[in-house]
Amino acid sequence: MYFLTDEERKQLLKNYLPRSRQSEIADELRGWNWNQPPLEPVYDLKLALYEIANAYCPTNRDLFLRRVDGIKSQSNAAMLRGKILHQALVDILVKAKKLIYMHGVTNYQKVLQELSRPTKINLVQYRGQLAEEDLANLVGEAEMLTSFEASRIISRIQEILIKQPYIAEDSLAALVIPIVVEQKLDGSFLGLSQNLSADAFTFSEPMIIDLKFGEPQKFHRLTTTGYALVMEAIYEFPVNLGCLVYASIKNGRLSVKKDIHIIDDELRQWFIEERDEKMRMIYEEIDPGIANNCYGTCPNYHSCHG
Repeated sequence: MYFLTDEERKQLLKNYLPRSRQSEIADELRGWNWNQPPLEPVYDLKLALYEIANAYCPTNRDLFLRRVDGIKSQSNAAMLRGKILHQALVDILVKAKKLIYMHGVTNYQKVLQELSRPTKINLVQYRGQLAEEDLANLVGEAEMLTSFEASRIISRIQEILIKQPYIAEDSLAALVIPIVVEQKLDGSFLGLSQNLSADAFTFSEPMIIDLKFGEPQKFHRLTTTGYALVMEAIYEFPVNLGCLVYASIKNGRLSVKKDIHIIDDELRQWFIEERDEKMRMIYEEIDPGIANNCYGTCPNYHSCHG
């Protein structure tokens, strides 16, 4: 699902890339200026990136309960579903890379055969957290997702081998799957956790990719923005593009939509403001109060409402 379609690639090459290169991002909002205001953290705290980017609770009381009151909430069904499906995607991408390195180019047919075999998903560790019917549905969804991605990888392998008759396995793996999944990052320069994990990152044209299995939300772009700032702080090269991948499964069919966007000054400023506001809330132990429009499946609903 991280692979771009022909239409999306054309949009990237002819629209987003030229615009991102022409956009003048304020230098003080580049991650490499982490030691100066406004990027320099005001408080001596370390937050997970999701704690800054998450705005499902309108008042951010979920963060207060976790970091100040020490109340740990259980993941709800939607969160577990996203975690399981995301891991299924990671597993098939990593498996494909391993198969290419294991069998090499000369035995590429073995790679195709292994990827063509249906993947059996075992979710026994989630029994007790999800109803049996929900688990059964999730197994079907995860296997569908894996099968879809495997078929795309097979197609990419065949296409590249046709074009590159002298290619070796390292180059083949990089061209077939030109992304790093679960990219580990140290966000301490920006007051973030030193154990961050970006869903995916492509180095050919630096772009942060984040996978979502829920409804699109405006604040989702804070995730790609935060990772872009961290990448700039660590490696000191500009990261101007983000891509949110929204996947949904309805009536047995997989649907994927992508929100490619420029990580501009407005998004960067928004992220910094969210970080500073949430750090202040934790540092000064300011209870933001219960929201007026809580949703019933919120993991912290009973902590707030009894």
